[in-house]
Amino acid sequence: MATASMTKAKPVSVGPAPRPSLWDLDISAGKKARLYRMLYQFGPRNGTFVFLPLDQGLEHGPVDFFQNPDSLDTDYIFRLGIAGEYSGVALHVGLAEKYYPKYAGRIPLVLKLNGRTSIPSEAQALSPLTGSVDDAVRLAADAVGYTLYVGSPSQEHDIATLNEVRFDCERLGMPLIVWAYPRGEAIEKKGGRDSLYAVDYAARVAEELGADIVKINLPKGTSTDSPKPYPSLPTDEWEMARKVVRSAGRCMVLFSGGSKLGDADLIAKVEVCMKAGATGLIFGRNMWQRTWDDALSIGRRVHEVLGHYGIKDRT
Repeated sequence: MATASMTKAKPVSVGPAPRPSLWDLDISAGKKARLYRMLYQFGPRNGTFVFLPLDQGLEHGPVDFFQNPDSLDTDYIFRLGIAGEYSGVALHVGLAEKYYPKYAGRIPLVLKLNGRTSIPSEAQALSPLTGSVDDAVRLAADAVGYTLYVGSPSQEHDIATLNEVRFDCERLGMPLIVWAYPRGEAIEKKGGRDSLYAVDYAARVAEELGADIVKINLPKGTSTDSPKPYPSLPTDEWEMARKVVRSAGRCMVLFSGGSKLGDADLIAKVEVCMKAGATGLIFGRNMWQRTWDDALSIGRRVHEVLGHYGIKDRT
């Protein structure tokens, strides 16, 4: 597959792109109260998010913890989340039940409701349920997360399960974050999971299926194998980020950090994402694979950037 390389971020002369605020969303009181806590009472506290996820132990296995052995201890992650002033920690039900009671009320919980191991092929990727919205309410979570593999041969079952989760979220007033990840053979034949076409499609699907927040990766370029007009679209990092944020419509957008980046590249990524209209970031390995002091230091720099993109509290 021929893929155009991504153009490095360049200064953008226009101002920040508009982003949906809490006040733009027609949602229930339960959802609004939980989102308000994460947007204005925790994290940057200015209408933006920065989340600390710990679902990698299931998704990747223990291999991700070798770089910083302290991160294998879930207590370490919660302590980092509190000290680093994150909007919430995202993890699965087993870790939430064992570790979160000690920290409840001190940092929001995002309960991840499904997941898979990296052992089998992703050709027919599907993340089975590992928890429920009822679990999230019982554990005092402020949101749930669901991974949807857009384009996978298993998407019929995946979408049906997401619909059941969405119904429970509406019934119980729980914000729904969709990890919208392009996967499967058909996606690879049309440019790959990180192509602009794939990420753009995933962002749109998340809004269509009822997400309140969508978590996506930054596109890495366009491909000649993608449907028209994607092969001819700009590959500037900001232009691609802005395109997928617009496709997410009235969903708040979280961009994922992915594997660990150098400090300069990480901060440049934050600037691009926020200027493109994202509501925030979700950075796991980019934070907890660092030593404690380094993680707090780079976290402060991320907060400084997000400080320029706040939305005024209207309460």
